[in-house]
Amino acid sequence: MTPDSALSASRKNEAIRARIKRRYSAERRFRAYGIAAILFGLAFLVALFSTIFARGYTAFQQSTFTLSVVLDQAAFGSSAPTPSELRMADYTKIANRAIQQALGVDPNNKADARAAADLLSQNADTQIRKIVTADPSLVGQTVKVDVLAHGNVDSLLKGQFDRSVAESRRKLSDKQLGWLDRAIESGILTKKFNTGLFTYGASSKPETAGVGVALVGSLYMMTIVLLVAVPLGVAAAVYLEEFAPKNFITDTIEVNINNLAAVPSIVFGLLGLAIFINFMGIPRSASLVGGLVLALMTLPTIIIATRAAVSAVPPSIREAALGVGASKMQSITHHVLPLAVPGILTGTIIGLAKALGETAPLLMIGMVAFVVEYPSTPMDAATALPVQIYMWATAAERGFVERTAGATLILLAFLVVMNVTAVILRRRYERRW
Repeated sequence: MTPDSALSASRKNEAIRARIKRRYSAERRFRAYGIAAILFGLAFLVALFSTIFARGYTAFQQSTFTLSVVLDQAAFGSSAPTPSELRMADYTKIANRAIQQALGVDPNNKADARAAADLLSQNADTQIRKIVTADPSLVGQTVKVDVLAHGNVDSLLKGQFDRSVAESRRKLSDKQLGWLDRAIESGILTKKFNTGLFTYGASSKPETAGVGVALVGSLYMMTIVLLVAVPLGVAAAVYLEEFAPKNFITDTIEVNINNLAAVPSIVFGLLGLAIFINFMGIPRSASLVGGLVLALMTLPTIIIATRAAVSAVPPSIREAALGVGASKMQSITHHVLPLAVPGILTGTIIGLAKALGETAPLLMIGMVAFVVEYPSTPMDAATALPVQIYMWATAAERGFVERTAGATLILLAFLVVMNVTAVILRRRYERRW
């Protein structure tokens, strides 16, 4: 080899090594970019959950007064009051006397008596009424009752109340703050687990507002989605995958199903408003309307997931079934569908989780009603959990801020459980072919 050829070969080798080095460097940069993108997303996710938790965990506690309530017979008209007399008694007066006695307030001083009564929730009389009507033998006795404190008192105990502001700009006076400080020291005023967050319905006062009605409405809607969308979705997917001829019509149907999965959810709300309410006459705010709208919205997701699960079953399964004399329908129902169940379940649960968190279509069909009582049937007025969160987020009261974040935590918990269930079912029952 001549010196010139040796030099040329050396230069070629150096160029090759340089190119290889650049490729490896590009690969390392790409991996670094990918890791940075993941960390960036995780940072935002942690910030989101941290903010929601920091604002919402206090909603799971509620300030209550433990009062000695005197159920004087004179307040009920007799020593053996009738059910009507029990319901019509002045429980507000009974509750006000109890809080005045507990705080050491002179009931003859009307200003102080009114200020002490303002520390109780407007629901205090209802709480005492329920206890007395459930056990009329309590009439004439003095009983210990836990009654809700006003939302301003709750904010004070949770550190959300600024005591440094001038008294004229505060919702609690200096005298009321002094009473509350003594009540906290004596153990009359404490924070307890807020069961009302899960049992109460809509309310204009944050201390008596809960997601109970919204949970029942969401349960009704998810049941309707399950009963309507799953059978129709599975049947449509099996037909398109196994029986439908491959022509222009079926191709058009498949394209439209894929497009429907990407249609904005509010469009389904407009469809439900036009068809189910205006044309079919189903009552507004009924769980049935919400369930049908969400079923239509979930249908494309279930069809796509079911088709993918059915097509993943090896053709040899079908051929073996047909080879031993089974009909095509038998091969599908006895062999293909059972093997595709994990994928179908996964798609169904993910579709339900998506439907559970939808708000826009439910707003279009009027599920923003102020519903206090639990709906007994899907035809009764109700609301849903994401809509309840939206309604609380637009409220002006300071106490609804923590209620909004607390309800969001409940909704996120349901979504996480449903998605984790889908992953577990898929990993547990999925078969590798």
